[in-house]
This record gives sequence, C-alpha cells and structure tokens, in this order.
Amino acid sequence: MLQNREGQRVPNVTFPVRQGNDWKQVSTDDLFKNKTVVVFSLPGAFTPTCSSTHLPRYNELAPAFFNAGVDAIVCVSVNDTFVMNEWAKDQESANITLLPDGNGDFTEGMGMLVDKRDLGFGKRSWRYSMLVKDGVVEKMFVEPQKEGDPFEVSDADTMLQFMAPQAKKPDQVVVFSKPGCPFCVEAKALLADKGYDAIEIPLEHKVRGRVIGAVSGKGTAPQVFINGALIGGLEDLKAHFA
Repeated sequence: MLQNREGQRVPNVTFPVRQGNDWKQVSTDDLFKNKTVVVFSLPGAFTPTCSSTHLPRYNELAPAFFNAGVDAIVCVSVNDTFVMNEWAKDQESANITLLPDGNGDFTEGMGMLVDKRDLGFGKRSWRYSMLVKDGVVEKMFVEPQKEGDPFEVSDADTMLQFMAPQAKKPDQVVVFSKPGCPFCVEAKALLADKGYDAIEIPLEHKVRGRVIGAVSGKGTAPQVFINGALIGGLEDLKAHFA
C-alpha cells in the first residue's frame, strides 16, 4: 500500500553519486537541511513519460519555482548514478538535480517502492512529487494506484499551482526556420531582445514547405509561435511587438 508521508521527515539516506571520475557521498541533510526542495520521483531514466514530459516540464518551470522560494528541484529514480548521469546529458535538465537511488533505500523509506517485475524493471519507484521544507514533507501528490503508469497529479504544473497559483510561467516560443535565412536570424534576435528563450526548428528544403504549410497555413520562413498561437513571419512578429 502506497504511503502519504505529509508531516513526516524524509528518510535518512546516503546516496553514492559519481561526479566526474570521483565518488561522492550525498546525505539527506546535504539535500534538504534548511532548504525548500521540490522532489519528483519516477519509474526510470530514459523511459517514455519520464523523458518526454515529467522531467522536461520541471526543468522548464524551474525559474517559476525558484521565484516562489524553492532552493532546489530533485528528481529521484531507482537507477544507478551512471545511468542518471547519462540521462542528464540526454535531457534538458540544467535546473534539476538527478538523484540516483540505486538501492531503492530512499524510495522504500518513502513507502513508494513497487514491484515492476512484469516489465523486467524489478523494484522501482511509484510516480509522485512532494514539497519538502527543512527535511519535512509538507505536501505530496501521489499518482493513483491503478494499472500501468498513471501520470495525473505529480506533474510540474500541479506542484506549481499548489505552491504559487499566480506564478508567471515561462513562455513557450518556437521558430520554424530554414538554413541561411536572414529573416529567421532577425526574428530570433528580436525574440531574444524581448526576453524570449525561443526553440528553433530548422527545416531542410525537402520538407520545409509541407511542414510550415501544415502548422501555419503559410509557405515562408520564419514562422513564429508563442504559447500555441501563430504570430507569423518577421513582419508579423515586429507588428506583434509594436
């Protein structure tokens, strides 16, 4: 039976962590003492939901969490430190501490160790998130105990909504571009000047027209989207900011 440990201290555990060529012993106190920490735990590095949604969104919303008084965001998984280090390289995870709970001691102490033997995973963590202040669990969001790998309440947006309902979330900006396009370069520079951290999607000539046409209804690059809304090309972008 999964446990909700709100009001209790996190387990006293030491994590062997590989940093460069050296081993380091990271204690629970190192992570939580005198700090406000958001923790989210998931079944495994490189697994689909964990890689496509759970970890990236926490990394994306990290500035909002930090503005709300969070000192650190920690991702826990029952994987060894080498796996977690490689996963960190594979992901956009600069704002997250990826913590290897290789022996499952922390996860077991949280009452979240489950048997995934049917998938060949062995013992793994159930998916959950929590807000920890000075080592004490203030709030937990535990996924419902049902078949599969539910992902309904441990997401970054739910935690941020609990902590800071009025928090300003980072804008999501995408620029569809083509190589060597001066208008694309100017559009990206304009977005950067306005404080937007845009993701560029360069498209080769073989598919560019079909992709840009499908997503924007137009045939030229760049095409800029902000928070799901089509802004358009460079002149449209200038008008948007005017």
